[in-house]
Amino acid sequence: MTEQVPQTLRIDDEASLPAVRRAVDEAGRSLGFGLVDQTKLMTAASELARNIVLYAWDGKVTIEHSAGAGRRGLRLTFEDGGPGISDLERAMQDGYSTGKGMGLGLPGAKRLAHEFFIDSKPGIGTRVVFVLWRR
Repeated sequence: MTEQVPQTLRIDDEASLPAVRRAVDEAGRSLGFGLVDQTKLMTAASELARNIVLYAWDGKVTIEHSAGAGRRGLRLTFEDGGPGISDLERAMQDGYSTGKGMGLGLPGAKRLAHEFFIDSKPGIGTRVVFVLWRR
């Protein structure tokens, strides 16, 4: 496998979302992810990027290959400088939303991941790391 350079894309409006989905799709295919895992990647990327558009208005995603313990995968890091999440524990519960959504975005993305990390500070922003390993 050739070394893949991380790719960072701005997320600043709805028009940013197709480029994010395209880049995640290409990165997953380059690692040989199958249909089920490609669907997981696309679903999580769409949800997390949309959260940036809806709640932070501006951010970025970094897409990079990851390797460790004899396995390969894809790491997606979403970062924004938005208002942050004041009650992270509550935000990770199904059905909780501060907007008009169904409240499934963050907890749903976590369920799709092999590794999931979120750090959010009110007034500073949010960082979500989503990792899916190739089976």
